[in-house]
Amino acid sequence: MTSAVQPALDAIAAGQMVVITGDTLRGGDIDFCVAARHADDAAINFMATHGRGLICLALTPAHAMRLGISLINAGTERQSGRPHGRSIEAATGVSTGISAADRARTIAVAVDPGSSGDDLVSPGHVFPLIAAAGGLAERQGALEAALELVRRAGAGDAAVICSIMRDDGEMARIDDITDLIEAHNLAVVDVAELAR
Repeated sequence: MTSAVQPALDAIAAGQMVVITGDTLRGGDIDFCVAARHADDAAINFMATHGRGLICLALTPAHAMRLGISLINAGTERQSGRPHGRSIEAATGVSTGISAADRARTIAVAVDPGSSGDDLVSPGHVFPLIAAAGGLAERQGALEAALELVRRAGAGDAAVICSIMRDDGEMARIDDITDLIEAHNLAVVDVAELAR
């Protein structure tokens, strides 16, 4: 499977989904990625259907701070190394919070420049991830790669990512989803390529 940066940037700018590979921090797991501003209910449903992993909102430290979201475990004890913030839900405009439309609503509220922490409640069904302050130069993960993609594509400062599982429940590798990539014409980009 070929991987190139520019087609992925073009896809992100156009509001399309891409696949991120090369996250060595998670043993090579692969992720779907879309700019958060384009994460409508169809995009969330696609991730839930074809990705099956946890759907997460990738945020810069500054964006997370503006929303009052901090790391769940910022210390060193019992540390998984996964930079999760507290889960969130839109304070208004959702029902149970778990539907694709409800999660898309929560993401839209979280990335609205006019929103603050008062517009969100916890716990919720959207799981923020807070990137390393130094981006890919500091941490070469899908989280930082997703934020680099949206930044370079001029598509905001937040992304939505979802790890991809196979039908049997094991984590997928790129060769497992070749048919899916071709069927949906998905661009593929590698973390290391973005970091270069």
